[in-house]
Amino acid sequence: MKPVLAFESGTLTLSGLEREALPGQAARLFRSDDRTRNLRARACDYAPAVIALQEAGVEIDDRARAFSPIEDLALAVKLIPRPHQNTAFAAWRAGLFRGVAALPTGSGKTVLAVMATAYLKRPAIYLVPTLDLLGQWVGVLEHFFQREIGMLGGGEHSIKELTVSTYDSAVLNMEFIGNRFALLVADECHHLPGPETRLAAAMSIAPYRLGLSATPELPDDRAAVLADLIGPTVCHVGIGELEGKVLSFYKTEQIPVDLDPDEAEAYARNRKIYTDFLAANRLNFRFKSEWGRFLGLCARLPGGRDVFRAFLEQRRIARGGEAKIRMVWELVNRHAGERIILFTADNATAYDIGRRFCWPVITHRTKPGERKEFLDLFRDGTYTVLVTSKVLNEGVDVPAVAVGIILSGSASVREHVQRLGRILRPAPGKEQALLYELVSAGTGEESVSARRREHEAYNR
Repeated sequence: MKPVLAFESGTLTLSGLEREALPGQAARLFRSDDRTRNLRARACDYAPAVIALQEAGVEIDDRARAFSPIEDLALAVKLIPRPHQNTAFAAWRAGLFRGVAALPTGSGKTVLAVMATAYLKRPAIYLVPTLDLLGQWVGVLEHFFQREIGMLGGGEHSIKELTVSTYDSAVLNMEFIGNRFALLVADECHHLPGPETRLAAAMSIAPYRLGLSATPELPDDRAAVLADLIGPTVCHVGIGELEGKVLSFYKTEQIPVDLDPDEAEAYARNRKIYTDFLAANRLNFRFKSEWGRFLGLCARLPGGRDVFRAFLEQRRIARGGEAKIRMVWELVNRHAGERIILFTADNATAYDIGRRFCWPVITHRTKPGERKEFLDLFRDGTYTVLVTSKVLNEGVDVPAVAVGIILSGSASVREHVQRLGRILRPAPGKEQALLYELVSAGTGEESVSARRREHEAYNR
């Protein structure tokens, strides 16, 4: 009787064979499970496990795989890939159908997934981080393949041969459906290495894997997780390579803004309280653990809560001082009639600006129906200004947007590049995209700005 390979609760089990009898590579993948008296491995190790067993001449009864080729899967719409898409696809194939393609926002990453799906002709699951992207991917796949597309997320739970899922829904469902798909596509795959999110890929047996991201750079530990679950970066295309061809010409302008005298005084006073506390307790935020230590000290030490309030106040002033708000109004008037996205670092500032100028605001608190209405009215030009905190950093397709204004943000290079990406899609009559970055002069924002601009897109 042949050993049986099965899919069980997001893992692989191998019965009828002792671990000592496994060939070297397979022995490294499987572990003895005393509870079930069989061998167990990660679902994502399905392909290397099967290959190792086959190469060693071990015949198995493969009951893990619940997918087969889709013979009638073909493009219903003619697709002519651009040169960079052909280059990325060829690199992915050369990487044995595993790997990450790093392509700029607006360069057609979704088309690369369509090409992979049409080539393999096998069931596929596409993972996305947001509900906006869920709808966009379903629309693209329906357009190219003219067939019903499954959806997991946003209240939807339909599983088809081609299924789009949010990362959260995939984590909840993959232990039951992880053996039904041969291709796993992870959009915005820099999200995948998160402690919980990674389970969406780990519990899938899909032998073919494609990661898509404009900013796949990660800390070493998370980069290792991404390489393990998806594969290495097989292709990298920079914004500069596509500017003026696939993407719009663009310009970035950093605008230093002096604080008003009363805010400058308040900033200096609160900043001193904060920095004196850091010095007294030898805190250095170059180390990740120091933030947690700072919070703990603020909670425990006498006067610590006053220090934390001072920290929040100096940050609030730097991020959204009155002079900055006036500069926003000036820029909006300078570009009257053009589509503008205004980015803030936090919801409170976004809502404050929305109330002041009667502009629509989208945050993570915005209800789905209201969010869709705002985006639709923004796309058709009824609204020309849209205010957001972080939720529109990725995954929103509004090609007509020509102007971005960064009122405030974090030091994250990824966030800054994604915000630039929101204005780079080409559109009729769009000669050049403009990204303004407002920085409060003489404040900690200057160093924050310097760190987030450490990317090729800003060093031209």
